[in-house]
Amino acid sequence: MEEENSRNLFGKDSYLRKEIKGRIENNLSGFLRCCLVGMLVLLQILLLLILPFFFQRYTVYFYTIVEFLSFFIILGLINDSRSPSFKIAWISIALILPITGHLMYILWGKSDSKKKIESKILAMLRHGNSFLHEDKKVAEKFHQSNHLNIRMSRYLSLEGFPVFKNTQVTYYSMGEDAFEAIFEEIVKAKQFILLNFFIVAEGALWDRMHKLLQMKLTEGIKVYFMYDDFGATIRTNKHFRRELEAEGMEVRVFNPIHKYMDKLYMNYRSHQKIVVVDGNVGFTGGFNLADEYANLIERFGVWKDTGIRLEGDAVWGLTVIFFQMWEVCSKKEFIDYEKFYPTKKFPKNDTYIHVISDGPATKHWPIESIYHQMIMYANKYLYIMTPYLIIEQDMQDALIMAAQSGVDVRIITPNIPDKKNVKLLTNFNYGKLLEHHVKIYEYTPGFIHAKSIINDACGIVGTVNMDYRSFYLHYENAVWMYDKKIVDEITKDFLDTVKQSREISYEEWKKRPFKIKVWQQILNLFSTLM
Repeated sequence: MEEENSRNLFGKDSYLRKEIKGRIENNLSGFLRCCLVGMLVLLQILLLLILPFFFQRYTVYFYTIVEFLSFFIILGLINDSRSPSFKIAWISIALILPITGHLMYILWGKSDSKKKIESKILAMLRHGNSFLHEDKKVAEKFHQSNHLNIRMSRYLSLEGFPVFKNTQVTYYSMGEDAFEAIFEEIVKAKQFILLNFFIVAEGALWDRMHKLLQMKLTEGIKVYFMYDDFGATIRTNKHFRRELEAEGMEVRVFNPIHKYMDKLYMNYRSHQKIVVVDGNVGFTGGFNLADEYANLIERFGVWKDTGIRLEGDAVWGLTVIFFQMWEVCSKKEFIDYEKFYPTKKFPKNDTYIHVISDGPATKHWPIESIYHQMIMYANKYLYIMTPYLIIEQDMQDALIMAAQSGVDVRIITPNIPDKKNVKLLTNFNYGKLLEHHVKIYEYTPGFIHAKSIINDACGIVGTVNMDYRSFYLHYENAVWMYDKKIVDEITKDFLDTVKQSREISYEEWKKRPFKIKVWQQILNLFSTLM
């Protein structure tokens, strides 16, 4: 029966892009809601800008107060644990707007303004972490036989991400291939389906997914569906959640955009992408639930995304991350995680995996740290695919040091951007890297949304962009893998993608028009706020 359903839904040897035609649907009410929230925030800023004009007669007193505030704000920023770029951005705002800039920082920039919210989130995360247990025998065996990776593995274990083995990994070089596999697994579901996406867009891909989920609901399968409010508001109808709940799905929405306007906590999004079926099979990668991610429509040329399928012990890591964010969305609801353990035993193998996540509430930034270690421990080569390259000085220095040490460091970014100013910032970051022999390529067929970093020993595939947002503002997830076969597959895909890309030279980069250079420098000043 399952095989018959699968053939009916997909065809015998079907490919998504050949079978269905995509579309883009925009929700006017969602667009207006975003505009309203944006206008309310701008109104707050406008009031702060106007405020000094009402007190012009007290200029001397205000000057003294401003100087006093400046001292303590700068003192606080210098001793803040956040990145140098963040500090520079707020110091610049304070200098450009001598009075209102200080008030903006007090309202929105101080870390203690979010402590109450973050303490609640941390409580949920700790509850989920209590269900993650590392098999000491597995860890010891891995550490004894892999000296080059032992430090990375021990670090991740210490951060609460246990090492798993006995997991089969499949790599997908395009988003449409990943979705074909996801749909096939959903058809096979016997107990439950977990779905978490940053962007959900009504279209042909959603129609296919929705039809499958409705079919599974009639079979008594539990469906847990979670998405980010910002990522879905404009491209789903205003009754989207209620309609899904009426069909029988459990639905959660992460961080409604109107909820924390006064703190700009709305800027913190869940960028995670996770699909889990019956606790046995899991997927993650760069792809969202929208037609462009499977090349069903053309927005920025060919859309290249990547992902992975896990089958085995490591799927439990994805399940825990999913329900951690589910609890965050559910206020005081605590999940009985044990109901979602894998439903079968897996064959033994020697693939070692850490399933990792982080976000603005955690403050440890383990994903950024493991990226640094991937660069540091590269011996022969280091290959990165990323849609955005907006990195801190220490990450830039690490890449340069690797290249100057003889490591073949290559980075692929898009030729066709989805955001023009972000593309300009990405291009601005080429300079020092190119000067110090890091090779940079632009994917000429279109937009590359893939997020991966590999060296000659291990690799990471997930939702993480090489930018400030992913490292500090978003909740992200990724999979660290030690497996020669899968690393070789990702490496082959990278080198095949290089063949479709144009190498950027340092001489070419230096010849940018003067107005572009100036604008890039201005954008770079506020890179953490974009």
